[in-house]
Amino acid sequence: MEKLVLTIDDDKLTHLIIEESLAGFCKLLHAKEGEEGLRLINEHKPDIILLDIEMPGKSGYQVCQEIKQNADTKDIPVMFLSSKEALIDRVKGYSVGASDYIMKPFNAQELMARIKILYAYRQQCVKLESDINKANKTAAMAMTESGDMGRIMRYVGQSYHANSLQTLSEFFLGFFTPLNLDVVVVFWYQHQSEFYSLQGGVCPLVQELLAQHKDAQRFVDIGESTIINYPKLSLLVKNMPVDDSEKYGRYKDLFPHILEVTNEKVVTMERNEKNYQQAEQISTALEDIISQFNAQNITQSTVAEQFCTQLEALNTAIELQKNNLNPADIDSCISQLEHTMQLLVSANSDLAFIKYQFEQVTQSRSEFLQSLRHKVEDIEQANNQDPDIELF
Repeated sequence: MEKLVLTIDDDKLTHLIIEESLAGFCKLLHAKEGEEGLRLINEHKPDIILLDIEMPGKSGYQVCQEIKQNADTKDIPVMFLSSKEALIDRVKGYSVGASDYIMKPFNAQELMARIKILYAYRQQCVKLESDINKANKTAAMAMTESGDMGRIMRYVGQSYHANSLQTLSEFFLGFFTPLNLDVVVVFWYQHQSEFYSLQGGVCPLVQELLAQHKDAQRFVDIGESTIINYPKLSLLVKNMPVDDSEKYGRYKDLFPHILEVTNEKVVTMERNEKNYQQAEQISTALEDIISQFNAQNITQSTVAEQFCTQLEALNTAIELQKNNLNPADIDSCISQLEHTMQLLVSANSDLAFIKYQFEQVTQSRSEFLQSLRHKVEDIEQANNQDPDIELF
């Protein structure tokens, strides 16, 4: 790119000398006094400014001060052109922000050499400023990310101790409070939907919106709102900063971390709830079986006693009336025995049903124990993993 040099001087001869000295080396602009020079500076943003000190109107010192006080022009190198050779004049030139000072009269080679040095200096300053801005931006991002990850780890600790959706939602929504985001979360828990927000209630329209997009893609942008979907929860951010690409990108990188953690927590809560339900079912079944056993034991004991009594009565009748047996009496005894036998058969059938119930309870107990073993294995596996958790 061709260098652009602006000369501000009230001496026509100086302009002519500079024009001849720098012909073909750079592009030149000329101003005869300070105000015109400032206007050209703001308009063209030259790479280098050659500035006379003594001029009508504003002096070179004043013009240089204004250049350095303007944020848009303060980095442009200024070289003073002056016939003053006293040290105090040079010091004053540096004090107002000049980068170089050349004495009049000057030759073309000296002027060209100094401009080359100033141009290289300008390029180095531009690159250094760019590097500093990048470094500051990187540092700011690192600090932001460090703060974000610290808050995520704090939330992980909080969610670990949450044993209900209400408590979990309080920790979850609290994560977004410092970000000044209006959010709604819905937990898809045991085939039901539980809605929570910082405002407490969730209007039907928002509930319908989340339900309709439950099975949509991971990120759904709707105007200034964004829905983030996971199997066990969905997050609606009503005021997502879609116009701020840097912040928007940061949030889209950040939020999946906390949603991934929360999704696993809800899965664990559902598994624990299922285990509790199985345990309650087993306890209820055992209590019912014990009650049936007690009742059946009483019934069977009564029937057995009746059967023994009837057998004894039949045996006595036969012994007493061996020679004079009455067929009707024998038929009556046999009928009673058959009835008692039916009762015993019924009692045995009840015992078989109780045995079947015991088998079902045993199977449920085995499933429950297996589920607990899987839970312990998952915890052990998580503890044995590398501490740097990769969430997605």
